Amino acid sequence: MLIHSLDLPGIRKIASGKVREIFDLGEHLLLVATDRISAFDCILPNPIPHKGAVLTSTSAFWFARFGFVENHVVATDVRDFPASLQPFAAQLAHRSMVVKKAQPLPVECVVRGYLAGSGWKEYQASQSICGIALPAGLRQAEQLPEALFTPSTKAASGHDMNIDWDECRRLVGDAVAGQVRELSLRIYEAGRAYAAERGIIVADTKFEFGLLDGRVILIDECLTPDSSRFWPADLHALGISPPSFDKQFVRDYLETLTWDKTPPAPALPENVVARTSEKYRDAFFRLTGRALAD
Repeated sequence: MLIHSLDLPGIRKIASGKVREIFDLGEHLLLVATDRISAFDCILPNPIPHKGAVLTSTSAFWFARFGFVENHVVATDVRDFPASLQPFAAQLAHRSMVVKKAQPLPVECVVRGYLAGSGWKEYQASQSICGIALPAGLRQAEQLPEALFTPSTKAASGHDMNIDWDECRRLVGDAVAGQVRELSLRIYEAGRAYAAERGIIVADTKFEFGLLDGRVILIDECLTPDSSRFWPADLHALGISPPSFDKQFVRDYLETLTWDKTPPAPALPENVVARTSEKYRDAFFRLTGRALAD
């Protein structure tokens, strides 16, 4: 079932993001990952088959694996959802989770383990990433001497903006900043080590945290092809941008067009849609050893 947008009669929708629809259940929230895909901060007109299920199922896999950090999950199996949601079970299955209500922190917690994307561009210009000095002579797609925590602001629209450590501390306080930096690096290293055993390099990723009764908890998604840069280890080479399991494939296609990267975004050809869907499903299979549930 392809879902580009979703309304649930009788259930109040409180937000609609680039990918997720968020509904208020009273004590908890319902997060639904649609099959929408965005690039360059624009939502594209055609959905990607199975994408929502991949994002939710991948996050659920990691949330269950990382017992050292509290997360927001209440239920991921639609059979465990409240009775009010059961009439919508077919639409919600595999792409939804009921979660605790937390107060999101106003920062994105980005961890970079390899020299790629905007980090590579900055390194070429200044031999640094987000103001953090790096050794000379590093090549594109090279592993960094150590993983870097490079926070950014969370923009409601448009691009997130990189911030330095002092600004991160100012926004969330010293104690919370220290916690999210430590947790982000720990989750990344654990995820990177696990993925490496399954032939995937996690080049970089981003996490979101929130406060629940004063505690820092992991929210939103975790180590998915939307929030991370995944490379097949067997195709990794220095000096080039490796092929990926994430939506970089879509960005690369869009870069071949004359589109000015402002709405409305162009439709994707059928072959790009099909290949993107295949990449998302392949990432899930490699990570979990399971085929995506139908």
